This record gives sequence, C-alpha cells and structure tokens, in this order.
Amino acid sequence: MAAEIQPRPQARKPCLLSKIEAFQEVVTAAAIIPKEDGVISVSEDRTIRVWLKRDSGQYWPSVYHTMPSSCSCMSFNPETRRISVGMDTGSICEFILSEDYNKMTPALTYQAHQGRVAVVLFVLEMEWLLSTGQDRNFTWHCSESGQQLGTYRTAAWVSGLQFDVETRHAFVGDQSGQVTILKLEQDSCSLVTTFKGHTGNVTALCWDPAQRVLFSGSSDHSIIMWDIGGRKGTAIELQGHNDKVQGLCYASHTRQLISCSSDGSIVIWNMDVTRQETPEWLDSDSCQKCEQPFFWNFKQMWDSKKIGLRQHHCRKCGQAVCGKCSSKRSTIPLMGFEFEVRVCDSCHESITDEDRAPTATFHDSKHNIVYMHYEPTTGNLLTSGTDKVVKIWDMTPVVS
Repeated sequence: MAAEIQPRPQARKPCLLSKIEAFQEVVTAAAIIPKEDGVISVSEDRTIRVWLKRDSGQYWPSVYHTMPSSCSCMSFNPETRRISVGMDTGSICEFILSEDYNKMTPALTYQAHQGRVAVVLFVLEMEWLLSTGQDRNFTWHCSESGQQLGTYRTAAWVSGLQFDVETRHAFVGDQSGQVTILKLEQDSCSLVTTFKGHTGNVTALCWDPAQRVLFSGSSDHSIIMWDIGGRKGTAIELQGHNDKVQGLCYASHTRQLISCSSDGSIVIWNMDVTRQETPEWLDSDSCQKCEQPFFWNFKQMWDSKKIGLRQHHCRKCGQAVCGKCSSKRSTIPLMGFEFEVRVCDSCHESITDEDRAPTATFHDSKHNIVYMHYEPTTGNLLTSGTDKVVKIWDMTPVVS
C-alpha cells in the first residue's frame, strides 16, 4: 500500500520519509495527524482515508470511507478530532474520529453551497465552520447546531481562506486576484477592505497571527506578503516560482515561509530579514537614462530624427528605460527577486555581492504538487501530486 523510504542524511535538503500510493484519483487535501504518525486524506475518488504507520514502517488505512461524490477539500482539528469534508455537490460532511483513529462517526451535514466547495475551515474558538464555493458564496455555520449564521457574496470564485480569531477577520482570496477582509459577527459581516496585487488568481493564503502578516500565492507565480498589523499598506513581493503557487505554510518559530508550486518546486523563504518593497513602475515617453524616445512618442521621434525604442523597467528603481540602458541582469533577494531580473546599468553597479546573497532555498519534490500541509510539531511536510501520490518529508534540515 505504501512504501517506507530510508532517508539518507543530506545537508540542507528535505528528506523524503514515506510515499502513500494507493489512490485511484488525485488527493485534493490531506493532513498530518500530530503525535500519531498518521495521515488523513480526501480524494476525487470519493474516499476519506485515515492512514496509520505500522511497525513495518508502511502506512495502512485504518479507516476507509466512501462518499457519494468527490471530496474537494478538508479541514481537520486535532483537538476535537473533527474532520470537515467539502464535497463536489456543495455540501460539507463532518465526522468525529475515535481516539485510536480506527473509527469515524458521522456528525453533521451542512447544505452550504450550490456548487463545489472550494475551501472549508473549522474555527474551534468560535465554534464556526467557514467555507467558500464555486457558487461565489462565503458562508459560516454554527458547528454545534449546523445552522447557517451568515453569507457574503464575493465578486469571483474564492480559492483562498484564512481567519484571525482575535479580530474575527476573514481573509478571502478569489479568482480575480483580489483579497477581501471581512469582519464577522455571530450573524452578520461587514467589509473592512480589499486589496489587489496579483495579476492572476489567488490560489493560496496563509495568515500569521503573531506577526500579523498575510501571505498570498497566485497563478501569476508570485507571493505577496501583506503587512496587515503595520497599518502602512506595506506589500513585499516574493518571486521564486516558475509555475502556479499551490500552497503556503508559515513556520513562525523559525520565521520561514514554505511555498510550493505546480511544477513540483518547494521553496523555503527566510522571512527573518529586512525586506524591501518593489518600486512602482514609472511612466515616461522616453528613456529616463539616455532620453531616447519610446516608439509611441512620435513628436520626439520626428524632432530628433530617431527611431523609437521599446520601453522596459528597472526592477530595482522602477525607472522606464530602453534595452541598451538595461542590458544587465541581477538577483535582488531582499526585494524578493531570487531569479535574475532586468536592472538598469546604474542600479547594477550599485548591487553588491552581499545584496545578491540568496534568502531562499529551492528543492524539487519530483511530482506536480496540488496540495501541501505542514505540521510544525513534527517538522514534517505533506505534498499531494497529480501523480496520485502523497509524499511525507522531514523538513527539519531546512526549516530550523
């Protein structure tokens, strides 16, 4: 059913501990069970499974439950052993696991959405169940009675959801690239603000209540860190993926961000450094270095008898420059650019070797990731891929 892999100690790399391979379809969500050496998975193959590691080192299912339709998402609360499973039909089904994780008892069913449930989040402190669906509704229910407490219609299908217990703020990321902050009450909600920094869909959100920062990942390959607590509108970009960002987890004890993308890459970001905002791109009709006209500046082209040039922008200063004045490339890790980007010649000269020191490490999971879950108590990371395989990694060599 599942093979145990004997990891070889390698410096500063995640160690693959185990694979679970017995799925007929993609695992849409999964969670590591703290203190139990187990995994809970839900899948497009309509199954909910609880996997426990046996003495042989292999994971075998102690619970195997078939649902009437595909399972689209899941939330697991270790304290109550409550599993909340979002369904393709729009309903959310809850189960309680026994203490030995060998039995699963049905609890409540919520008729939450008219379409596929996108994200489900159980909040123990409020006794609320938050959810979003492809019907573009964000809803919250009482987890004791099953009664719907409120709903909010979003502008686009919501694909990311986080909640701050202290302020009762829900962070909602949608397919238009926008993040909305809502203030939830027992039976109503109010719009706090919206902000947008992505050019693609918001695909993942991660909230750190201690630092009061929100991380958003997108199909535009970027991650943005929004400083909510600072109240200054600071937004830091992180550019280190070549494909859609599929998952974000923050290790608050080491101040490291873990991100993964569709191409299988896992990136560990050091957030314990002073990062800089990327500059706004400046508008100009001519190069702000050599003053050559850009190709739409017909008057200057005619007056100077020169051919118009294509406009570019320096990623460090934001100035509008021509190709000749921005022929150099450089990494700028403190601005989030872990890959080489275009910079103007003067900025290139100002960037030192110390400025180019990486603030992230890059690792290959060797499968196209659709979901990830990090368990800080064990330091283990779970990834699920399009290959229908779940992998469990020891992240302590890199998250420490």
